[in-house]
Amino acid sequence: MGVEIKESAVSDAEFEDMKRFVSDYLSASVENEDDGGRMRWYPWHSAEYRFNHILNVVDLATRIADREGADVDVVRVAALFHDISKLEADQEVHAEEGARVAREFLSTHGDYPESFVDQVCQVVSDHSYQGPLTDVSLETRCLIEADILDKIGANGTALMLLRMGYEARTHMDAAEMVERVFERGRDASARLETDTAQSFAHQRLKRVKWFREWLEDEVPEMDHDGQFSG
Repeated sequence: MGVEIKESAVSDAEFEDMKRFVSDYLSASVENEDDGGRMRWYPWHSAEYRFNHILNVVDLATRIADREGADVDVVRVAALFHDISKLEADQEVHAEEGARVAREFLSTHGDYPESFVDQVCQVVSDHSYQGPLTDVSLETRCLIEADILDKIGANGTALMLLRMGYEARTHMDAAEMVERVFERGRDASARLETDTAQSFAHQRLKRVKWFREWLEDEVPEMDHDGQFSG
């Protein structure tokens, strides 16, 4: 008797359709706002930034799920929908609103098992949980860890430097800001539970440390007061 191969619940074509829906939904969320858009000038509020963040989280969450033995389809679909309501709902309820949108889409597109839809929506709803990750399902843990990881490392550094421009800071403040990225990343990574996510975090934090050292080496007058530790 041969070994049964589990087929994916979501085909590549179906996943591409979901991606287009999420992208269009985010764009519409900004366009439909009153008074020209809530903080539209701020890069973190743009549909482009939010969709890029979502794709980063999809990639990270899928890799963590694959290595840790979680249900990859549940994780990657939940990751795709996790911030779909971020631009139209208050922060405190965006996870629940995202789960609602995900349920509406999955229930009307394709023929997904009810158990699959329920699990995806539960993961989306729980992704803002701030307690110990040992308290949530493995699939939710993969998504939360991926969400954390996208905020640290080289990407987190680039976003912090972009923010400096909006705060009218000069490049001489860069070392201080990069130090902040490192410290926040180290604190955030303390929540990680899976071996895979911890390994990713270690590599990302090393990159931030190296960048700070390279920066100070090339700009001798830069403030050297802040020192990396760990």
